[in-house]
Amino acid sequence: MTHTVCLVPGDGIGPEVTSAAKRVIEAAGVDIEWVSLPAGETGIEFLRSPLPERTIAAIIGHGTALKGPISTPIAGGHGNVSVKLRQRLGLSAAVRPIKSMPGVKAPHSNVDLIIIRENTEGLFCGIENEVAPGVIQALKVCTVEASTRIAKFTFEYALSHDRRKVTVFHRADLLKKTDGLLLRCARKVHRDFADRINYEEMIIDSGCMQLVRNPSQFDVILLDSLTGGMVSSVAAGLIGGPGMVPSASFGPQCVLFEPVHGCAPDIARKGIANPLACILSGAMMLEHLGEDAAASRIRSACELALSRGDALVLTPDLGGSGSTTSLTDAVIRALK
Repeated sequence: MTHTVCLVPGDGIGPEVTSAAKRVIEAAGVDIEWVSLPAGETGIEFLRSPLPERTIAAIIGHGTALKGPISTPIAGGHGNVSVKLRQRLGLSAAVRPIKSMPGVKAPHSNVDLIIIRENTEGLFCGIENEVAPGVIQALKVCTVEASTRIAKFTFEYALSHDRRKVTVFHRADLLKKTDGLLLRCARKVHRDFADRINYEEMIIDSGCMQLVRNPSQFDVILLDSLTGGMVSSVAAGLIGGPGMVPSASFGPQCVLFEPVHGCAPDIARKGIANPLACILSGAMMLEHLGEDAAASRIRSACELALSRGDALVLTPDLGGSGSTTSLTDAVIRALK
């Protein structure tokens, strides 16, 4: 069966890691017709827009996309393209598996949890204004609809993936109306799952400390958009860094798969970027497309390539002296 998938290579190391993922998927024997689409710097260069309408329309039309990281100007310029893309596509739920891999030096070796974050609301709405000279405010938008939707998604995802506990990280002690709304919605939704899924709430300050100290106590963690991104990065550090973490964003019309890391302009075009987060995002995509066997083979191949601990294969972030190509080649060899 041939699948049609949109490919958004992105900026910085994006083209390098998405190319690696394509190679591995093809080596796994999955037939994909790739539709390459511009966004970020390429969107500006060719279509004068960081987020061209044709890119949005194509992803909605085909329903599935693999995306590399996209650069965002700091403290000025256009808005965050990845956030705008998720909002325009209605990708309200982000799933980020955090799982230890053999052969990777990391603070913990027993991590196996899932971070789920609401993708479209909160401070990521980007509503800011100057209320007086030298005084800026940002508006955190939370609705019952989105909070209920992400809570329902989280419990359903936990149940379908054989998870037994959901923990909500929050600051409802301070943000009683916004974070409090997410808690109230999560509590209400949990009633329908109370006999199958355990539920707990944790102030995020304590939650982050507990996550670093003993990640094995967590199963599924639910957060809002801003804190979800931050905690994802903390959790990535527990298993070897952002180069190890894939993600998927789900909406009613389409699903977008992408590594959690940024575009890393400091190492772009040097050929040393870790491709595993994007390769594993590709494996998540294959599961979504019904190619479960190929997805499982790719994950096993990544584990095998890492477990050998060959410094000439591993990229610098993993303690080796290898390259994007050497690690990708090792994964492909392990497939056979």
